Amino acid sequence: MNPLFRAFSLSGFLCRRIHPNLIRRTQVVYFSEKPMEGLIRCLANDVPLSPISFLERAAIVYRDRTSVVYGSLKYTWSQTMDRCLKLASALTQLGINRGDVVATISPNVPAMYELHFGVPMAGAVLCTLNIRHDSEMVSCLLRHSEAKVIFVDYQFLDIAHGAFKLLSTTKTKPPLLVLIRDLDNPSPDTAFASSSLEYESLVASGDARFEIRRPKDEWDPISINYTSGTTSSPKGVVYNHRGSYLNTLSTVLLHGMGVMPVYLWTVPMFHCNGWCLTWGVAAQGGTNVCLRKVTPKGIYDNIMLHKVTNMGGAPTVLNMIVNAAASDRKPLTCKVEIMTGGAPPPPNVLFKMEELGFNVSHLYGLTETYGPGTLCTWKPEWDCLPPEERANLKSRQGVQHLGVEVDIKDPITLKSVPPDAKTMGEVMFRGNTLMNGYFKDLKATQEAFAGGWFRSGDLAVKDHDGYIKVKDRSKDIIISGGENISTIEVETVLYSHPAMLEAAVVARPDHHWGETPCAFVKLRDGFIVNADDIIKFCRDHLPHYMAPRTIVFGDLPKTSTGKVQKFILRKRAKDI
Repeated sequence: MNPLFRAFSLSGFLCRRIHPNLIRRTQVVYFSEKPMEGLIRCLANDVPLSPISFLERAAIVYRDRTSVVYGSLKYTWSQTMDRCLKLASALTQLGINRGDVVATISPNVPAMYELHFGVPMAGAVLCTLNIRHDSEMVSCLLRHSEAKVIFVDYQFLDIAHGAFKLLSTTKTKPPLLVLIRDLDNPSPDTAFASSSLEYESLVASGDARFEIRRPKDEWDPISINYTSGTTSSPKGVVYNHRGSYLNTLSTVLLHGMGVMPVYLWTVPMFHCNGWCLTWGVAAQGGTNVCLRKVTPKGIYDNIMLHKVTNMGGAPTVLNMIVNAAASDRKPLTCKVEIMTGGAPPPPNVLFKMEELGFNVSHLYGLTETYGPGTLCTWKPEWDCLPPEERANLKSRQGVQHLGVEVDIKDPITLKSVPPDAKTMGEVMFRGNTLMNGYFKDLKATQEAFAGGWFRSGDLAVKDHDGYIKVKDRSKDIIISGGENISTIEVETVLYSHPAMLEAAVVARPDHHWGETPCAFVKLRDGFIVNADDIIKFCRDHLPHYMAPRTIVFGDLPKTSTGKVQKFILRKRAKDI
């Protein structure tokens, strides 16, 4: 039995019987003591849900429409289907069995998109690693995931080789390496010479008549997504076919992604499988515009060239767009829908995005919720409100996604907090788009699901209309002189300063107050502002106890998805 299935049969699958509150129940429940007569459950009416089916439909309905664009390279949906089938076939020829783990280190290129279908078609489990990881972290994750094969983009070959050397010191057998070359800008032959297998050759060796290894149970794992490590060491979050299918459709529906959209890939596909939209674009027969490196010029050029309708990104991507150099900007010919998440978008950034022709939707979620877990659903009657009020409404985390339930609860009593916009509690989820659990960490899974709800670790309030507003991570909240300070509220004020490009606030230890706010900031080009000016600005817009006592200028450390790594800033603040 392969490692992933062994681990989950011993910990996860049995856990469903031992701990009914942790994972979905296995018991058959009838709505009456006597079941209805004449009903049967069989292969005709009970097929495991899987996002693989989205590609199969796209290959029929949108056969000759463009599926993937990358520079001068283009594929149709029928070609993408054939390539994914060949990839699945080739993986089985390499000895990949049902439940084996296949890893990747790759940016948003066509091969990365195809792996999201080809790997599960082979019955395997996709593990997309963060391209910003160093060799040491990659070696740890490869050892933990027990990946049998790893697909590596040529730009990250040195990282993979470094990881392999580290694995050899622990006498761990490294996975088989497959090199992804850049077809639009071929890499030097020297890069290929260092690898025994190459992606295009591997695909060519496969059989397009391959019979898909469909999941036997829709709860079977489809991917392992390691958390970003913004607050602690990464954990292996396991997604299943059912949750991926449901979250994909939920995200497509709630964000108004129509038929045949043109989606620009600025969200990393390795992050929550691109918020499940790797599968979602196929469901709608859209066009995937792949972008190797996210730059303001690349964004504007691709929007104009391909008539992009949808995209996504963290607030840092929005910040990049609104602060683009005049030479990089191009006027939009139509409205572009953009989803943002990871942190509340600053009001001034929202204003500028709307002025440029973007319509911003704010979502909230975690790796454990397959990405999107809530959406700030916009109501037409809010359109006539003053700009600042509109921005405050849009910066909320909103209401629950389809397929999941969300509430703000007291973490001890599990009672829901009142909708008074001031009583804080912990954001909790339950539903069909929650992870199976943390791979090889049953204790952490049990703690996360204690009481029948997934505990996010985020602190929030519930407004009078039922919409939630996250105030802070439980680890980020600052307690100064007995007062709770939301770093998000302080950051929102900092972003309203005309000189501010980026800002993040963390606690700095203080002998008298316990903790005080410490702000790390990066200014816009051409602005000269000192620390006293920024502190005074904050005191003019906040209660004095909430204003930062310390200002540190410089670049902010971020994950590849644009999230600020506050655990690094907390250490810096402590060392000041």
